[in-house]
Amino acid sequence: MAGLASGLERQRRRAAWLFLAPMLGVLALVAGWPLLRTVYFSFTDATLYDIGGHGFVGLGNFRLLAADPNWWRAVWNTLFFAAVSVTLEVVLGTVIALTLNAQMRGRGLLRAAMLIPWAIPTVVSAQMWGWMLHDQFGVVNAVLLALGLVSEPVAFVAEPSLALWAVIAVDVWKTTPFVALLVLAALQVLPKELYEAAEVDGLGPVGAFFRITLPLIRPALMVAVIFRTLDALRVFDLMFVLTGNSRATASMSVYARQQLVDFQEVGYGSAASTFLFLIIAAVTAVAITAGRVRLDNR
Repeated sequence: MAGLASGLERQRRRAAWLFLAPMLGVLALVAGWPLLRTVYFSFTDATLYDIGGHGFVGLGNFRLLAADPNWWRAVWNTLFFAAVSVTLEVVLGTVIALTLNAQMRGRGLLRAAMLIPWAIPTVVSAQMWGWMLHDQFGVVNAVLLALGLVSEPVAFVAEPSLALWAVIAVDVWKTTPFVALLVLAALQVLPKELYEAAEVDGLGPVGAFFRITLPLIRPALMVAVIFRTLDALRVFDLMFVLTGNSRATASMSVYARQQLVDFQEVGYGSAASTFLFLIIAAVTAVAITAGRVRLDNR
């Protein structure tokens, strides 16, 4: 009987691999091959105008990258952007989800309206906010001046000390609904009996949140944190549309694109892209491992 069960299990595994094979082949073609080419070019001195006549330089590009202060500024911008934006999105998304999960009139309309910022393409929302934050013609400055909160127009996306915070604010506005949607889906399936028992035991709303709600929605929060962190680490379009190649806000992706396209340094730009891939892979591994440990020990 045990042999029959094991044979059936092997057949199911073979069938699963057969079904997955076409998808894995396409994934290897559209993702694996460009990645391997990028890693290969990172060890060469290839340029965009003579990509076929390149030579092997070993770790030379990575040494230059490690000595470039503009690269480390881009690394800092990316990590700071990811840490602040993801933290704000998780906190605000959870608050919004808890609010929309309550029984109220017009809840369905509010849920639909919540998704509008997330549904707008990033380039469109970035351009829209670029106009709104303009120091001469933007509606944000017009409102601040009318309320007397500022004495003169503020160049939110041109001032180096404010530009990165402006990009973070736009990103939080756009992607908080994604986190709220995941948390709201988790809240919808929580058993009401637990809250009824907690109310009988005299546990207040705050205690019920930290002792019941938060542990039960932790898997959804972990998914939201991992997905949003990956998106934030490879951010490009939002920063590029709002601030271009400004060093004050340039992310690792913006830096790599500048080397590849503007300066036509394929080898050096590929080294930056490879380094970005390694950082994202390391952060993903740490996040998934931490999530597993935390979930297993809950």
